[in-house]
Amino acid sequence: MNTTVLKATNVYKSVDSQNGVIEILKGVDIEVQKVESVAIVGQSGSGKSTLLSLLAGLDLPNKGQVYICGKEISSLNEDQRANVRANKTGFVFQSFYLMDDLTALENIALPLELFGHKLPEKTAAIWLKKLGLNNRAKHFPKQLSGGEQQRVALARAFVLNPEVLFADEPTANLDINTAEQVIEQLFELHRKSQNSMILVTHDQKLADRCDKVYHLKNGRLHHV
Repeated sequence: MNTTVLKATNVYKSVDSQNGVIEILKGVDIEVQKVESVAIVGQSGSGKSTLLSLLAGLDLPNKGQVYICGKEISSLNEDQRANVRANKTGFVFQSFYLMDDLTALENIALPLELFGHKLPEKTAAIWLKKLGLNNRAKHFPKQLSGGEQQRVALARAFVLNPEVLFADEPTANLDINTAEQVIEQLFELHRKSQNSMILVTHDQKLADRCDKVYHLKNGRLHHV
């Protein structure tokens, strides 16, 4: 029996501009089941990242509801939404967003420390080894290649075993060969963790690996 872990119903989002109101999303509906992988594709400027931010509770819709694991996050305040994100979600971004003054090991250990994990560095070291980075533990982000930084970001996203993983163009800043390696590791971690994954991408090859693909066009989401 399928279990819905993420749901958006009749979601609208608009922003004010010098030329008036710009409607970005117009009545978007989507459901994501447990262990399902879902890709959202569309042209640049179509609102993909905006939709991902709404689904993750990083932003609020002008109208409509968003649920994560049965909890309506669109009616919560920022602190409450942050608590849901911390307990239920993980994030991978195209720009990595690693802490520059922390080593690879410390970047992965950080969320574990914030949650009071008893062995944060030991657990982080296990994840470094999983991703083939055990010889990079003491390296800072600026000493790592783009692919290595993204693999550290993957470990950080998965280390707390989130129920829902959000990925925003996770391979956009990588060359083709490195991107393929990261994609393989991303889907392997997704398979092993048995979580749900929602990713925004321009890469059709990446999108085609997902269980479902949605196309965002003119503010509306269509199942491909």
